[in-house]
Amino acid sequence: MTSRPFTVADVMTKKVVAVLPGADFKEIVTTMQRWKVTAVPVVEGEGRVVGVVSEADLLLKEEFHEHRLGLVEQMRRPEATAKAGSSRAEDLMTSPAVTVAPDASLPQAARLMAAHRVKRLPVVDGHGAIQGIVSRSDLLKVFLRPDEDLAAEVRRDVVEHLFPLSRHQVAVRVDGGVVTLSGEVRDSTRIPLAERLARAVEGVVDVRCELTARGRT
Repeated sequence: MTSRPFTVADVMTKKVVAVLPGADFKEIVTTMQRWKVTAVPVVEGEGRVVGVVSEADLLLKEEFHEHRLGLVEQMRRPEATAKAGSSRAEDLMTSPAVTVAPDASLPQAARLMAAHRVKRLPVVDGHGAIQGIVSRSDLLKVFLRPDEDLAAEVRRDVVEHLFPLSRHQVAVRVDGGVVTLSGEVRDSTRIPLAERLARAVEGVVDVRCELTARGRT
């Protein structure tokens, strides 16, 4: 395969909205509302990420707003009750932040989000300095690739790579991200591999493999 796999750096949002550890509650809420984001990284120094404040962190104050916290509740949810009584980013944030490297693959980023139940990840370099933000919607951008681009990549990196002698007998069609491979090839043992490699191309939704081996039906 000759094409470079998509990485987080390819789809991340480079314009980052962040707050300092000393930012107060209202400033954080105003920042989220202004930029229409659900979480903001907390940075210090030269942009090093030290935590993330999300809507969930801020809503704890509203959750406990109408009743006093009992001792049992404070013992059962110590972190939540501490945040409910806080007003600065450094006390409200979740730390350490779950981050991802720019060269991480999109599946790696997706697994991180799922494992930690977050909607976005700060992208940091080797020193922990913020480079961007990647969200769930960013990871879906690859599925907006034009069908003709997908077809060209599948033909170049799958068909021509696996079937150099019978590549002209293989048709590659893509409709709505769904790849259809059809035609005759000489080596039947490579057909399952062709399907797997085509499915691995970034932006492919599904693969329909109708390839047959020469002399077989």
